[in-house]
Amino acid sequence: MALTLQLPAADGRLAPYTLRGSAPARPAAGVRFNRVAYSAAHVVADPLAAVDPWLQCAVDWDATIGYRRHLWSLGLGVAEAMDTAQRGMGLDWPTSLELIRRSLEAARDVPGALVACGCGTDHLAPDVNSVDQVIAGYEAQMAAIERLGGRLIVMASRALARVARSPADYERVYDRILSQARQPVILHWLGDMFDPALAGYWGSSDIDSAMDTALGIIAAHPDKVDGIKISLLDKDKEIAMRRRLPAGVRMYTGDDFNYAELIAGDGAGAEPTHGRSDALLGIFDAIAPAASAALAELAQGRLERFHAILGPTVPLSRHIFAAPTRFYKTGVVFMAWLNGHQRHFTMVGGQQSARSLPHFAELFRLADAANLLERPELAARRMRTLLALHGVDA
Repeated sequence: MALTLQLPAADGRLAPYTLRGSAPARPAAGVRFNRVAYSAAHVVADPLAAVDPWLQCAVDWDATIGYRRHLWSLGLGVAEAMDTAQRGMGLDWPTSLELIRRSLEAARDVPGALVACGCGTDHLAPDVNSVDQVIAGYEAQMAAIERLGGRLIVMASRALARVARSPADYERVYDRILSQARQPVILHWLGDMFDPALAGYWGSSDIDSAMDTALGIIAAHPDKVDGIKISLLDKDKEIAMRRRLPAGVRMYTGDDFNYAELIAGDGAGAEPTHGRSDALLGIFDAIAPAASAALAELAQGRLERFHAILGPTVPLSRHIFAAPTRFYKTGVVFMAWLNGHQRHFTMVGGQQSARSLPHFAELFRLADAANLLERPELAARRMRTLLALHGVDA
């Protein structure tokens, strides 16, 4: 039986929409990839906690770790306590460290499970005013994560962006941090469309100059850098940078607009890693089965099948990550709710209110078009619940 709902368009007018109901693509058991693929994973809020959501963080730990097990079952790694988990946007450092601890503990029971952990300076007070304080902030989080056995993703620092006066300040900070790391780290370059407080990162508002600084830091420590994740939503800048990386250093695409073609690659460059990107993506949380199935096809050399599966997810991703891009987490959690991976649509920090009903309606249509609604009847029922909360009889 066809499932039809009354959904609002961008102008607020209601129109009938009938679901296609196509089954999502899924990888075969024992899937293997020829790309390293991390999903930056969201956290599930505890809606029954007696807290003030804008001020306090309450996490449903069972559901949150359950979703990580889901990602691992699909062959995807977990990039833990990153911006997709609302790090610095509702998720504080003590809760982030507890999340990292629980995720690393759960991963020990899953053969081959990949986990990399966000290390930043978000515990520092707003009045930090020196590079030395930023270094000490990074060192404190590094020590805490490494004590747990975690591998580091060195996140971009709002505090460093605020206090640094030149590229030399970035070079000083990263030289100190990389020289101490126990194992190769993933660096993290998040554009200001994701976080306005990171404008001018690497000491310049000019992307090419900033890239030169980042590449110089990597070249000085190639044995301490596994790769760099960049989220600039500019595929040409990413391609230009990956072709200049030292041998063996990976480019982890964070481009949620152009990930399909960047992962597929162009085969150019003197090194294998120069011709394609690996992945560390927030959108992989929302499209995990399709991402896994597509990567499995790519590993078998079936490029057309890779694009046939992953290509239809790109319009959905561009919608989820539309400006203001930092609100993309709302769409990611909405997808998890539609697909039955959590029992409610509430978020840390009350961020479920960050997008409009027409935005959610278009997300629903695009998810259906991309064959991403895992249980169409449940998704339709939950969409009707959201519509009813907004006064719409669907």
